[in-house]
Amino acid sequence: MPQAVAPVVNAFFDPVTWTITYVVRAPGASACVVIDPVLNYDRRNGRVSTGSIDAVCDFVKTHGLSVAWVMDTHVHADHMTGLAEMARRTGAKTAIGGNVTVVQKTFAGLYNLPGFPCDGSQFDRLLEDGDQIQVDGLCVTALHVPGHTPACMAYHIGDAVFVGDTLFMPDFGTARCDFPGGDAATLYRSTRRLLELPPDTRMFVGHDYGPGGRDIAWETSVAAQKATNIHARDGISEAEFVTMRQSRDATLEMPELLLPSLQVNIRAGNLPEPESNGTRYLKFPLRR
Repeated sequence: MPQAVAPVVNAFFDPVTWTITYVVRAPGASACVVIDPVLNYDRRNGRVSTGSIDAVCDFVKTHGLSVAWVMDTHVHADHMTGLAEMARRTGAKTAIGGNVTVVQKTFAGLYNLPGFPCDGSQFDRLLEDGDQIQVDGLCVTALHVPGHTPACMAYHIGDAVFVGDTLFMPDFGTARCDFPGGDAATLYRSTRRLLELPPDTRMFVGHDYGPGGRDIAWETSVAAQKATNIHARDGISEAEFVTMRQSRDATLEMPELLLPSLQVNIRAGNLPEPESNGTRYLKFPLRR
């Protein structure tokens, strides 16, 4: 079997949302893909900004690269996606898992968005399990890994896999499953699917929080996850995982940026249209 290409991976860490954005390309290639870009949002003053996107675009320009695709691993609940802004700046196409339509239907109802198209048409391509995208010497294979959300995709590229929130660094474990459409048993099966990849597969995670004060990290391996992941290492059964995950999720607070982020992210990162006064508004459901 021929050895898988080892893509060149450059990571950009957003310290506000603990998110890692990736620029991925084949060695010597001029075209790349960008995974999980961040649109910055300050909830105190309602201001969006593009510092994280600027850093990625500056890197792309400096290295003479073109961006072919901008891809989200899922509909993020803890930051706004930079998908649309990155695509506008670079001419790239946008992609996400096909089950984004399920997420859109859920949150179009929550935000009372009559007439909102819940067909994924905001994205250039909806990916199904096993779909492939060819980019200048790279083959990006979509792996459906639901459980955190119904639409989660990992992207297997050569000897690397980009797993979004499905798995974190081994000392932090796995994603929560208490968002609408999440399911702990489903997540367990998704983690096992990822851990069936070759042991030397490089694994790049979507967030890191530096538990215990260690330095921020984003690259591990299938072998390391199988041996030491605190939630999903070899030997942990599905029943044990589900009990742990459900118990842990019951103690977690909702992400601070969930309400502003989701209504933007189901639009592929496009902000709501301006109203008659020229201002854009986000909506927040109130509860007693």
